[in-house]
Parts: sequence; structure tokens; C-alpha cells
Amino acid sequence: MTLREEPAPWSPGQVTDDELAARLGARLMSAARRTERAGYTARIRRATPAEPVPQVELPTATVRFLVPGDLGFVHTDAVAGSRDDVIALAVWAFRVADELHPGVPDVRVDVGGQAVAGAVAGLERALTLAGTVLREGAAHLGQGLEATVADVSRHLEADGLRWPLLAVGDLAEQLAAYRDRAAHYRPELLAGHLAELHARHRAATRQDAAPRSSVLGTTEAAETPLRRARLEALGCRVRALGDRRIAEIYLAHADAAMVLVLRRQWEGDDDGAALARRRIATSTLAGLAAGTVVTESAVRSASRTVRLATGRVSRTEVSASRGDWDALPPSLKVTDLEVLGRELDALPLRPVRPRVEAELVRAVAIAGVESIAYAPGDQRLDAVVADRAGNLATVSATHAAAAPGRLDALAAVLAGEEGEPRFVSGVVGRAGGGIVIEPIGLAAGDRVIVPDLRPATGGTLTPTWDEEPEPPLTAALTHARALLAEAAHHGLSHLPPTYDARLDAAAHRLTALGLHRVAAALTAFASARTTGSAEAADRTWADAYLRAEVALELS
Repeated sequence: MTLREEPAPWSPGQVTDDELAARLGARLMSAARRTERAGYTARIRRATPAEPVPQVELPTATVRFLVPGDLGFVHTDAVAGSRDDVIALAVWAFRVADELHPGVPDVRVDVGGQAVAGAVAGLERALTLAGTVLREGAAHLGQGLEATVADVSRHLEADGLRWPLLAVGDLAEQLAAYRDRAAHYRPELLAGHLAELHARHRAATRQDAAPRSSVLGTTEAAETPLRRARLEALGCRVRALGDRRIAEIYLAHADAAMVLVLRRQWEGDDDGAALARRRIATSTLAGLAAGTVVTESAVRSASRTVRLATGRVSRTEVSASRGDWDALPPSLKVTDLEVLGRELDALPLRPVRPRVEAELVRAVAIAGVESIAYAPGDQRLDAVVADRAGNLATVSATHAAAAPGRLDALAAVLAGEEGEPRFVSGVVGRAGGGIVIEPIGLAAGDRVIVPDLRPATGGTLTPTWDEEPEPPLTAALTHARALLAEAAHHGLSHLPPTYDARLDAAAHRLTALGLHRVAAALTAFASARTTGSAEAADRTWADAYLRAEVALELS
């Protein structure tokens, strides 16, 4: 008796263009080809025993192939008829993945597009604006730059350069914050936006450049009306921005395997507990942040923000969530911290990643809480949690006036006072070689708890450890980045006489710690500032800032 060979797993990439044309028609195929010529980025998730349906996450929709070989059973989260061309884009993305990364279960690919061999007009204007800001500095720029910012933004919009457009918007916001003496102005944020424009320009114009969509967001402008969607709330973050309060609700869309952000803002100085009672759609902020939302009126942007349309026929229902986050797809749920660490290490560097909201928000399953510590000087609570295999991560939260009950609520839940903690949701990242989670919600007992919306209890957190000094390497990089940010704040044309000596000392300190390339970048900037052209000073400043920031990100 001979054993029959198992057939190879079916891939959507096996669908032919003739089959696509028969399903979509000539008009939608032409629209898909235009998008392919511009280039786009897709995330491929092949079928696995845990998730047997292959799917593709595109900038404007998520496509799932429910039945092998049958295009009549393809599901997208877009409203029927609004973006059916995404079926062709998903098939072509699978073809690229099958060719370049066969068998890899979860991979990002660039499809189509042409590398930018020369200058992009809108991006060149953005770099000119960045040069003006860097040379004059936030401290010396008046309102006369507003017309220039508007002109640059208009050209970036016309060229479809979504990520640089958002960076210019954030840059303008920081300049306005300094001019208005607003508390949210930060020299490091200003400098980071300037450096990001340089990084995206370099990544898009180098000879071996990836398609423009990867670093410039050329296919990211559209909004997508969603079909009837079920969204599971993961929590909320409350921030103060001057006299405004901003609440960001994080909603897991399991069918699309992504987290969406619903943002609301109000004038005034209410804290999280007061804002929790504010009405949003058919519910309250507290209800949405700890609920299950079923809606037929959601509209998703390419950057993964979501808005709930209003009107007579719009339907949105909210019910209390039991925190059943075990049902979330593997891409949103972390059960193995070691696997999460590898995922974080494989990410592109932040200055050239897509500007996607909630990119790193995950629900992390916890098997136990090892310790809880409070540092009074930093007003920071750190809790070490473990997964089922014993791998550790640190849940770290800092007190904020807009959310005065954050630390008390977090400590109480992790101590088991409100039921056994099963999950903590938040923004995941690396720091000091370990995994850090900035919490936005917790699942404990049979409910979801949102620390930012809890009132202050009036209790006193007991200091359990003294602040440890910052590691020398991190301290040196932080100091170097602050010096470079100071240049953006004052302007290269207005730096104090002591600046060069401090820059030289920072370079020597980095050299002594073995960070030779970062030190060399600082030295090159110092040299260009005194003997080179304005363009050379801009370029070497960007080199130095990007090296310092990336080194801090990887440290």
C-alpha cells in the first residue's frame, strides 16, 4: 500500500488574474492596478491550526479567504462595494509573500511600486522647512512660518505622502506649543519630528529604496466604512494637552486582527474619573473603554483611528465586557513574552515605520505578579509580571494629574484586590534589555478595569525601593540626544558659546563607553557646524540625532 502525499497548503496567491477579473470586473481591476503601480505594504498571515483562515492586512482593509480557491467566499471588513479592489491587492500580496518568504506564517511585504530615484517635490519642501526650523530654532521662529507650513502640507497631501504630512503636522503643533508657552512642548519631540523627515527622505530616495508606500504612506489617505463590526475594548488613556483633555479608547477588531483608536477631547480640567461619565455615541467614555461594541457605523482611517458616524440609521450597541481576551487573535494577544521579544526586535526602526495608531498595543496574559514597587521621586509604579513559562515583563505606569487614580487602581488590581488579574493591555516595548508594558487596561475576575478612569482613592503608595541611578550607557545617550535637541530648540544660528565644548565632552563620554559611531556622528556635526555649509550642518545633525535616538531605542 502506498501512502498518498498530502497536498500543499492552498495559498490565495494561486488565484489567477483571469479569476480576479471575472470576480471584480474591469473597473475594479484597473483601480487595483493603479494602487499596485504606486506600491503598497501588506501583512500576510497564513493559515495555521489556531487560525485556519489566511488573511491579508492592507492599509485600507483586512481581507480573509474563507474557502480555498473560491473568491465568492472572501470577507473584507470594508462595507460591501466600497473597496472590493482590495481582493486583488490581497491576492498579489500573497504572491509576493509566496515568492520571497515561502512558509513564513506572519510576514510584511512591499508590493509593486517604483523606488523613488530622485527628489519628491513635496518631501523636498518638507526638508527645506525642517532646515529653516533647525537653523532658527523654536525659540526664534514667529508666526510667519504658518504660511510655509500650510504650503508644505498642501504639497505633501497632493503627492499622497501621508507619513511626512503627519510629521509636519506634529512639528507645527510643537512650534505652536512653544509659541503659546504650552506645557506639552518638548525639545526632544520637536527634534524627533525634524529627524524623522530626514530619515524618511533618505529611506525613500536611496538607490536600493523600498516602494514609497513603506516609508512615505502613499496609499494611506483613504477612510474605510466598516461592515457590522464587533470591537472589544482594551482600555483607555487620558492625557492633558494644555487646557484640553484627550481620551483615547483602544478597541480590538478581532476579525481584522488590529487595534483601532477612538479619540475624543474636551475643554477644561476634568480628570479621568469625571470624564468617564461623558457621553460618546450611545454610551459613556467608561462604558466604551470597558465594553464590547457592536456597530454598523464605524469608519476606519488608514492610520487605524476610528470614528462612529452619527445619524438616524447609524446603530451602535455597547455592553459590558467580561474581559474574555483569550478569544483575541494571536497577533493581538501575547501568551509568550519570549515570542513578543523576538517580534519587537524584528520591527523596522521607529523613524521610518508607518505612523500607525496602536501599532504596539497588545493584551498580555499574566500567570502571576512577582513584585510591585513604587518609586516616589518619579511617581512611578513598576510591577514585574510573568507568563506561563516564567518569562518576565515590567508593567510600568507614571502618575498624571489628568488620571490621578491610575497608580492606585493599577496597584490594587495587580495585588488581587479586584479578582485574579488575567491580562494586562497596553503599549509594549523594550527598555534596558527587557520588555516593558505601559498599561491601559486590565482583565481581572470577570470584568475590564481601566485605571485612567478610576478616581483617586486618597491612599498612599508605600515606597518599596529607592530610585536606581540610570545606567551609564543610557545616561550618556540621553544626554547626547538632549544636546542635539537643544540645537533644534535654540537654532544652529543661535547656540550659546559653551555648546561646542559640551558637545565635545558628550562625544568623549560616548567613546569611552564604546559607542564609537554615535560619538563620531556628534564630532562630524560639530565640525560641519563650524567649517561646513548650512546643508552639511543640517545633514550631520540629522545623522547624529538619528544615531542617538536609535541607540536609545535598542538599548
